[in-house]
Amino acid sequence: MALPRLRTVAVVAGAALLTRRALRRRIARSPLWPMPALPEPISGHSQRRATAIRRLVVTERTAVADGVVQLRLEGPALPRWQPGAHLDLVLPSGLVRQYSLCGDPDDPGTYTVATRLVADGRGGSREVHEQLREGQEIEVRGPRNRFPLVEADAYVFVAGGIGITPILPMLRALAARGADWRLAYGGRSRGSMPFLDEIEKLGAEDGRVTVVAQDEAGHPDAAAVLAGIAPGTAVYCCGPEPLMDAVTAALPEGCTLHLERFSAAAAARSADSGAFEVELHRSGRTVHVAAGQSVLAAVREELPHVAYSCEQGFCGTCQQRVLEGEIDHRDELLTDDERGDSMLICVSRCRGGRLVLDL
Repeated sequence: MALPRLRTVAVVAGAALLTRRALRRRIARSPLWPMPALPEPISGHSQRRATAIRRLVVTERTAVADGVVQLRLEGPALPRWQPGAHLDLVLPSGLVRQYSLCGDPDDPGTYTVATRLVADGRGGSREVHEQLREGQEIEVRGPRNRFPLVEADAYVFVAGGIGITPILPMLRALAARGADWRLAYGGRSRGSMPFLDEIEKLGAEDGRVTVVAQDEAGHPDAAAVLAGIAPGTAVYCCGPEPLMDAVTAALPEGCTLHLERFSAAAAARSADSGAFEVELHRSGRTVHVAAGQSVLAAVREELPHVAYSCEQGFCGTCQQRVLEGEIDHRDELLTDDERGDSMLICVSRCRGGRLVLDL
């Protein structure tokens, strides 16, 4: 009698184990089980931002100009990047800030970024300058590239201050292959302009580089820089908004313009619209967005965990999928395809009375 009883116990125990495993798998597929599993959310998971999170070590910290610090970050098997790419740094406080990669794309174990201290900024640059030290680990995301170096007949670059960081790897690459390029580089003073010695050496032989220090010669004259350039020239500009506005206004016909902003355009910041409602589809809640209030601010009153960073429409951290409603896009980042069904909720708004977000 003992043998059949043992066999029965074993069968029951095995069935129970299989049931528990199946139940775990079902719950993992849908936290709301026994309700049907919801589709995989797209919000926060766009192809543009679906990059691994890594922890890198600050192996070198160098002052490269007045108020500018360069960080060398090292880690194993880092993804390759192309000139114009940037990296997200998750700072010790949790702030997320974007910095252009300015090192060597062919160095497989190193990322290099540089940041200027902005005394009246929102705290990110101060945290980098005051808290990040050699030997410290930092979380990074990326790299991503929204400012790629395209193929062109010739190139003209206009950089202002720290705006040189995404352009520097482009200059190195173009110089190495003997391409036709010129650079106008402006800053408050020569001492405040990072990488100035290297840049002047890159263009020393044929006068490709024009340095305009404000304390010596005022601001770069965008119209003079772009005068007479041939159709088919790619014009790249990164720096303060007035400089980019001037380059945009002076762009000759037949040339392409590529801009990299470190802050939102004034038009996006100043534009406003009336109040509207936002339904949070997954959460089953509806929030009221007042005139002058961002969608992000209204949503975070209900869902404080929603990620954000720049609050100016150019970093992409707060991108959310839109299920219904007409979007008033006011960002500097999304592609035409992404604008079809998603928005940056820190700046963009609703053209009607109601939006439905995948939140």
